[in-house]
Formats: sequence, structure tokens, C-alpha cells
Amino acid sequence: MSTPDFFRSRLDAMVDPRHPLVVLAARLPWGLIEQALAPHFARKARTPDSEIAQDLLGEHTVEFGGGISPAGRPRLPIRLMASLLYLKNAFNLSDEELVQRWSENVPWQCFSGMEYYEPRLPCDVTQIGRFRSGLGEQGLEQLLKFTIETAVEIKAIKPAELERVIVDSTVQEKAIAHPVDSRLLEIARHQVVKAARAVGIALKQTFAAEGKTLRRKAGGYAHAKQFKRLRKAVKRQRTILGVVLREVQRKLDAQAQGIAQNQAGSAPATTPPSAAALSRLSTLLERAERIRTQQRHDKNKLYAIHAPEVECIGKGKARKPYEFGVKVSLAVTHKSGLMVGARSFPGNPFDGHTLAQQLEQTRNLLQDLARQPSQVIVDLGYRGVDADNPGVEIIHRGKFKTLTALQRRWLKRRQAIEPAIGHLKSDHRMDRCWLKGAIGDALHALSCAAGYNIRWLLRAIAAQAAMAAKAVFLVCAEGARYGRIGAWGLLTTLAGVLTSMWASLRLGIPAPRRPLIALQTGR
Repeated sequence: MSTPDFFRSRLDAMVDPRHPLVVLAARLPWGLIEQALAPHFARKARTPDSEIAQDLLGEHTVEFGGGISPAGRPRLPIRLMASLLYLKNAFNLSDEELVQRWSENVPWQCFSGMEYYEPRLPCDVTQIGRFRSGLGEQGLEQLLKFTIETAVEIKAIKPAELERVIVDSTVQEKAIAHPVDSRLLEIARHQVVKAARAVGIALKQTFAAEGKTLRRKAGGYAHAKQFKRLRKAVKRQRTILGVVLREVQRKLDAQAQGIAQNQAGSAPATTPPSAAALSRLSTLLERAERIRTQQRHDKNKLYAIHAPEVECIGKGKARKPYEFGVKVSLAVTHKSGLMVGARSFPGNPFDGHTLAQQLEQTRNLLQDLARQPSQVIVDLGYRGVDADNPGVEIIHRGKFKTLTALQRRWLKRRQAIEPAIGHLKSDHRMDRCWLKGAIGDALHALSCAAGYNIRWLLRAIAAQAAMAAKAVFLVCAEGARYGRIGAWGLLTTLAGVLTSMWASLRLGIPAPRRPLIALQTGR
């Protein structure tokens, strides 16, 4: 095969064309994906600055620095970055592991649209996070949407199946340590002291040694179930944190007063702290005060000083009574289990109150297929929301006496979403969310769903190939058994069946279900 670069090998000559990932790379609509994601990365026009200039005709305003600048390094191809997001969650990899494996994996580079093998990292690790943040929730919904449309295009799922879905909720845990009072109080004290030093506040006493000792003692008392001593240690930690907070606030007010006098010219000149450092300190002071004053049965408690969006959610699990994260609603097709919706809901709302928004997202994902969910199978947590979802038939076992025989058969597959949730957590990184903030929770849920669909598509392609091989085997076995075809006829038939099956994989043409009858009748 001719190649423009004599010293490099083309990927299409190195990969197996029957590899499911190579077949999927040819079937995903990369042109539409790039067209949908390109507006998120278009260069934006800057507001021009202005200044007063003077010439022979007098003063006039001059604008500069406006418009769209062509400066800066060109962006990496959108297909490359989108394929990296697909592969990351499809194969449960961190960003560092992803770029390393990509540099060693030929089918992955073919999936990413590369022409030649590249023994180097595709990008810097931080660029993956910036690309994901640039896409936002709407861009990742587009990535999920194209996986659904590809499943319909390759005939792995019938469009009619998209009208009946199963909806359930789960908890996407945040990457935080288990919140205990002793640890939260010590971390709050340490962070406030560190932020105070960053703005130039020198504290009289930081209680660093005593805080470390109390944290160790509290852990020992809790392990030994000496709760009276534990409460005494935690009470001392609260007292220490209160002393530090009050001293920081007094000196912060004095510093602000000194800066005001400096600006008025009545005090010696001092260097004011940066606005970012002051903002961080004020945020930490507010969160530390919440941690110091919150009690066991309070509402809206703070469980992590760096992640205030974390909620304590109990799903009734015996092995894990409480989980700390955000509630995520998922929707899968009733028959095939394809993921057609994933949405996070901050604030731990009632399951039934999330159904309307989840169905709205599913309708948006299926709008180009001219389909929308008309039957929804749910558990008892979604009772009483029929009026909020007009035009949708909600089926759960609370209505069992009024259900038809067909609806009761549908209801038996409600549990099919449970293993899908398990695979999302164990195989696609939904067990812990490392992304920042509530927007990070939403992006992570959508990324996991898109990765789940990629693995689903790979299994569907492999199943179609297995069906083709089985059809060839049946033709050969029946022909040899009854002696109806000779050697030349066997080879001709084998070539014809292989050609038709390969066309079914590459072009989406349905393969013959009964190859022996087609052979005998000549059709």
C-alpha cells in the first residue's frame, strides 16, 4: 500500500478490520460530532478597550484590542479529544492511564481518527479536563446522543424499543473522606490558618500541635468506644477552632481598616493582599463556622470543606446505610438496556420529583430519532407523579391490580436497571466522582453513561459477528451432511455468505436469518 510517509506505517494496514472498535470507529458520525461540539470551542470576540487620544483636530476616543484574535496555539482535533472521553469511561481509566494506553494501543488510535501510528502521548493530561469543562453539560449530552443514534443505525436496537424505558436513581459518591466531626474540625482549623497566612495575618497561636494530638486521641477513643472521652476531645477541638476564627476575623477587620486609612493617606503605605486570597479566606471562614456550629440532627450540614455540595443520602442499603454525594437518575431501554438518560439532582430530592426532568432529557436525546418515551417502568419511589407527567404511562407494582397482562410482563424487567447501575459504578467510574462542584457531578454522570454505551455497542458488534460465523457454520455443516454441494459449491457459498455478513456489519444490511434455506432455494 502506498503511503506518503515511507518510514511510518498506516493504521488501516496494521489493525484487524473485524475488531469491534475499528468497526465502531467507521460507524460513529464523527462529522456530526465535530459539527455539534465546534461551537463550544469557537474563538469569542473580546470587548475592545478605549482611551482618549489627541491629534490636530482635538481629543477623540480610540478603541483597541477588540474582535476575534487569531493568536494562540491551535486546538487539538475535536475527534481526538471526544474519542479520548469515550475511551476513558468505556475502559475505566484515569486521565494519566488513558493517555499512556492510547500511545501503546493501535485500535484506540484508529478509533481516534489517526492515519499513522504515534508512539507518543496524544495530549497533556490537563487538556482532557479542560476539554470536558469546555463542553459542559450540553456538549456531553451530545456525545451520549450520538451513541444512541449509532445503536439504531447499526440495527443493534429497534427504534420502537426507545419508547419504553426503565428509570431509577442511585447515589454518585464524591471523592471525600468519611465525614467525622473530629476530622472536619481539624481540617477547618488548618485551612483557616493557612489562608490567614496567605493574606499576611500573623496569628498569636495556631494550636497546630494540640490540634494534631486531639485528632489522634479522638480516633483512638472512637475505636475503643470511649465516647465520653471522645466528646471531651471534640469539644476542645470546637473551642480551638472558635478561638482561631475570632482572632482571624479581628485581625482581618483591622487589616481592612488599615488599608482604608492607607488609601486616605493618613497611614504608612502597606501592600494590600490579593483579592483572590481574601475571597478564599472569607469562604473558608464561613464554612469553618458552619462546621463548628453544626449539630448531629441539623439540616444542610457541611460534610467536606472543599465540596459543600455533598449530601448525605440513605438508600436503605444494609451494607452502606449512608452515602455522601449526589443523587443521579438513570434511564435505560426496557428490552436491550441501552442508556438513554443520566442526570444529577443536587439537594437530594424525592425520586418521584426527578422523573419529569429525567424524561425531558431523554426526549431531547431522542428527538432526532422521532421517538419519545411513552411507557416508564419504575419502583415504588415514583408513586403519585402521574399528574406531573401527562402522556406518559407510569408502571410500578403499586398499580399491580389494575395492570394488564402485558404490563405485568413489562414490570418483571424493572430490575434490569440494577445490574446496569452496578456496571456503571464498577466498570465506568461512577463509584466516585473526582470532578469539582455540582457541574462536575453532572459532567461525570453523563461521561459514565456515554462510556457505558460505547461498551454496549462493542458487545452488539461482536454479537453480530458471532451470528455471522454461526450462519456460515450452519451452511457448511448442512451441506456436508446431506452432500448437496460439492467442494467448489461449498467454497462459493462460503464466500457469498461471508460477503453478505461483512456487508451487514459495515453497511447495516440485515443478514439472512436462515442461510440454509436461502442456499437451497437460490434466493
